Amino acid sequence: MSFTPHTPYLATDGIVEIYSSSNEFEGIVLIQRKNEPLGLALPGGFVDVGECVEDAVVREMQEEISLDVRIQKLQGVYSDPSRDKRFHTASVVYVCLACGIPHGADDAKEAHVYRLDEIPLDKLVFDHKKILQDYLGNKS
Repeated sequence: MSFTPHTPYLATDGIVEIYSSSNEFEGIVLIQRKNEPLGLALPGGFVDVGECVEDAVVREMQEEISLDVRIQKLQGVYSDPSRDKRFHTASVVYVCLACGIPHGADDAKEAHVYRLDEIPLDKLVFDHKKILQDYLGNKS
């Protein structure tokens, strides 16, 4: 058996729940991607070498939607080899909490808050439709 050093890229995504200053749930954040594949997505990105996944999701949320988040729970690990047409990625997805107004930055052209009944599932890229369907199933 020979060892090949090629492994999937490790990513992390955040389902960021936005709450008002009076602690009322307003919706979740989706971004409009600047780069291919274009479309709506959960904010997220790749884990840096030497970085733990939990720190990476907090960093990526700050970089892409300009919000400080608190991790609420692990949503799951999504690793279907076809989830990203560019290359094989495995993503660790967290549900996070935040207050404030998201602003698109870094790889996010725009960032918007969507009420749960207004999420345009058919406009999502990668496997984010499945991720959000799992999230919505867990909420009900």
